[in-house]
Amino acid sequence: MASQRTEQDSMGEVVLPEDALWGAQTQRAVDNFPVSGLGMPPEFIDAVVQIKKAAANANHQLGLLDGGRHQVIVAACDKLLEGDYRDQFPVDRYQTGSGTSTNMNVNEVIARLASSGDQVVDANDHVNMGQSSNDVIPTAIHVSSVTAVQRQLLPALTHLQGAIYQREAELISQVKTGRTHLMDAMPVTLGQELRTWREQLVAVAHRVELACDELLSVPQGGTAVGTGVNAHPDFAERLVTGLHEQTGFRFREMEHKFTGQSAVDGPVNLSAQLRGAAVTLIKIANDLRWMNSGPIHGLAEISLPALQPGSSIMPGKVNPVIPESAAMAATQVMGLDAAVAIAGQSGNFQLNVMLPLVGANLLDMMTLLSRSSMLLADSAISGFTVNGAHLDAAVGKNPVLVTALNPEIGYARAASIAKEAYRSGRAIIDVAEEQTDLGRDRLEQLLDPLKLTEGGLSD
Repeated sequence: MASQRTEQDSMGEVVLPEDALWGAQTQRAVDNFPVSGLGMPPEFIDAVVQIKKAAANANHQLGLLDGGRHQVIVAACDKLLEGDYRDQFPVDRYQTGSGTSTNMNVNEVIARLASSGDQVVDANDHVNMGQSSNDVIPTAIHVSSVTAVQRQLLPALTHLQGAIYQREAELISQVKTGRTHLMDAMPVTLGQELRTWREQLVAVAHRVELACDELLSVPQGGTAVGTGVNAHPDFAERLVTGLHEQTGFRFREMEHKFTGQSAVDGPVNLSAQLRGAAVTLIKIANDLRWMNSGPIHGLAEISLPALQPGSSIMPGKVNPVIPESAAMAATQVMGLDAAVAIAGQSGNFQLNVMLPLVGANLLDMMTLLSRSSMLLADSAISGFTVNGAHLDAAVGKNPVLVTALNPEIGYARAASIAKEAYRSGRAIIDVAEEQTDLGRDRLEQLLDPLKLTEGGLSD
C-alpha cells in the first residue's frame, strides 16, 4: 500500500498520498467526485496559476504580502506554468459548481511548492489572498478562453483559409456543375466553390474575435459575491495589469463584477460562435464528401488523398476519413455548446454554479475545432486532385444550361429543349440548334460554361 500522510482542515482530518503536493481540501474533492476521470484541462489550470501569480504581485505591491512569501509563490507559479507537476491536479471537472475544489487544488499545490524550512506559505491566507473561488474561476474561464482563441483557434482557422485560398487560385477556371437541392443547376467554378468556404471562415473568425474581446473584461476583485470584501480597493486594477503583462492580452477590470460572477453571458456568447464555426466545418466537410463520392457511381469530382483502407471486407475501398472525422468533431462541439447554454441558466443570484463545466467545455470545443481545421487543411484540401475531364463532360451534358437561352427564346421553349436533351441524352447545344433559329456560333457563345459562371447576360 502506498505511503500516506494525514492533514487537517476546518472539517477535520484527511488521509492523502504521502507524495501528493495537494492538501486536505483537494483530497476531499478527489474522494467526493469520482465522476468522469477527466480533470480540468491543463490550459484552465494554467489560467488559474496566472491569476495566482498576478495576485501575489498585486498584494506585494500593496504591502499586504511580504517579500519572502511573494518571491516563493511567484517562483512556484512559474514552475507550474512551465508544465511541471501536471499530475498534481486530479480534481474531476464535475465538481462543486463554483470550482472551489480546483481553486483550492491550485492554492494547495502552490503553497506546498513555496513552503520550505521556516518559510510557511498558507494556501488560503497567502496564495488566495484577496480572492475567492467565486471570482477566480470565472476569471480563469475568461483567461483560458482568450488564450485558446488567440493562440490555438484563430491560427488554425487562418491556416485552413490559407490552404483553401491556394487551391481556389489554382481552380478559378475549372468549371463544374453547380447544385441546388443536390440537383444539377447552372455552372460554377471550383474556385468559386472554395472561395465560399473561405469567406465563411473569415466571417467565423471575425465573430469569434468579437466574442473574445468581450472576455477581456474580467470579474477578478469581486471576491465572494461581487462586492470585493477582503480585497484591497486597488487589488483588481493591479491584478489585471499583471495579467496583461504576463499573457500579452489586454485584460481589463470589469466595472460591475457581479455580472461576471452571477452570469456567464460572455462565455455563452463565445460558445455560440464556436457552434457557428462547427456548422461551417460540417458544411465544408460534407461538400468534400459529396465531391469525392464514387469513384464510379458518385459525383467523383475530386479525389481526396487515400489515407487508409476503408473497409474490413471490401478490398480497395477508400473512404473520406478526414471530412468524416471533422464532421464528428464539429457535431460534438455543437453538443458541448448546448451544455454551456444550459449551464448559463444556472446563475442563481450572485453565482453561477456550473462554472467548471463552462470552462472545460469551451477549451474542449476549441481543441476539437482547431485540430479538425488543421487536418482538413493539410490532409484533405491541400492534397485533393480534380477529375477535370469528368467535370467538363458533365457540364456539357447538363440540360440546365438551357437557362442561358431564356432571354432569347423564353422559358417555355427552353424547358422543352431541356426535356428533350435529358430524354435523348444529347447535348443541349445540339437540341437547341435543331429547335431554334439560333446559329451554332451564337449558341456556343450563349452556352459557354465558363462565361456563365461570370453572371450577367451574354453579349
